[in-house]
Amino acid sequence: MSTPVPGRQKSIDRVRLHSLMSREEQKFVADHPKSATLYERAQRSLLGGVPMNWMKKWAGKFPVFVAEAHGAHFTDVDGRDYVDFCLGDTGAMTGHSPAAAAEAIARQAQKGITLMLPTEDALWVGEELARRFGLPYWQFTLTATDANRFSIRIAREITGRPKILVYNYCYHGTVDESFISLRDGVAGPRRGNIGPPVNPAQTTRVVEFNDLDALDAALAHHDVACILAEPVMTNVGIVHPDPGYWHSAADLARRHGTLLLFDETHTICSGPGGYTREHALKPDLFVIGKPIASGLPAGTYGCSAEVAEQITRRIQLEDCDTGGIGGTLAGNALSLAAMRATLEHVLTPAAFAHMIPLAKRFTDGVATAISAAGLPWHVTRLGCRAEYLFHPHAPRNGVEAAAAADFELERFMHLYALNRGILLTPFHNMALMSPATTTADIDRHTEVFLAAVRELVA
Repeated sequence: MSTPVPGRQKSIDRVRLHSLMSREEQKFVADHPKSATLYERAQRSLLGGVPMNWMKKWAGKFPVFVAEAHGAHFTDVDGRDYVDFCLGDTGAMTGHSPAAAAEAIARQAQKGITLMLPTEDALWVGEELARRFGLPYWQFTLTATDANRFSIRIAREITGRPKILVYNYCYHGTVDESFISLRDGVAGPRRGNIGPPVNPAQTTRVVEFNDLDALDAALAHHDVACILAEPVMTNVGIVHPDPGYWHSAADLARRHGTLLLFDETHTICSGPGGYTREHALKPDLFVIGKPIASGLPAGTYGCSAEVAEQITRRIQLEDCDTGGIGGTLAGNALSLAAMRATLEHVLTPAAFAHMIPLAKRFTDGVATAISAAGLPWHVTRLGCRAEYLFHPHAPRNGVEAAAAADFELERFMHLYALNRGILLTPFHNMALMSPATTTADIDRHTEVFLAAVRELVA
């Protein structure tokens, strides 16, 4: 769902933008002395001064160091409070440390963390996943990346085909095959891809989202084991499918003998059963991670009865521990206890009934501010997730969305918000609602966003 923003169209004065950014950077440094000290200390032990390299992308001279987080807020080491709309880039969509999950984690930690044996929680979670998402059989991992990798292996095994298909500018964690993009119609490694083992064009076909003709042509080679896709693209803005797209795409996949694999790690924001249940879709394989255990490392993948039967026939008991699927810590007791608590008590229908209207309120506030400022931007929503792009119209595919990116402008908007107690996702302009988010949190963002755009066009 996209919100058009009519009215006059203003451009950004880059000289003014740079001046405002310099002011905001000075304010950030002055307001965060303890984070600055910790970041300086981190240079001596952490590569790049951060636990993960992408943490350098936060707006500001250094990352904010967190002291504690609860619900939809966190406090940094300098004692400053923030409304968190990033929520761990979906990992904390449940809110930070929801009571039901935190209590279940504490109880299970006293009884055993990892066992290489099943617990009753695994059965409960498997049954609940089947009920929510419509696929009957499930396995567990520590991340959605691993769940995607293992699902791809299963698809290759049962189809006998070497390649997968993804969409241009997709994101599926650190799956090697997904770091591919189109440049002037030619597939090759995506910019920023570190140390690819091979040119991903050898393993992957890539097409633009919403282009059924391109999908049909790519699948016609009959070498694609599965389509790996988010049902709505989310890591390059929010790019919705055209009406009926997925039903037509699924028909093409069946016709060409290709399996359909949905990665709903982000699109779970659509509702308790994800986009799949909301739109009555029927993938062959399904992956979700991040929020499924309230932020504790966990992922899961499910499959249809037909896929389950075919892969089960191909796995010999003697070799079932050497097939490249699994992990010593996968399906551990702690993860399963957290998943059960999350599904039973946190990511409930009532929670989504609270979160989705908040995202609409967020979207309406941003749209009103954009219109008042006369900027050629738009804002889009998917369930309890919202995002604005620096382009007047909603994109239909990844390349259109990527063309609307503006790194300088994005960093200014993020830093302006951060300096006023609001955290957005560092990779794009995404805001996510949690069960603990309030209307006051939304209205605070609208107030700050309006102030930012007014300064930009003054």
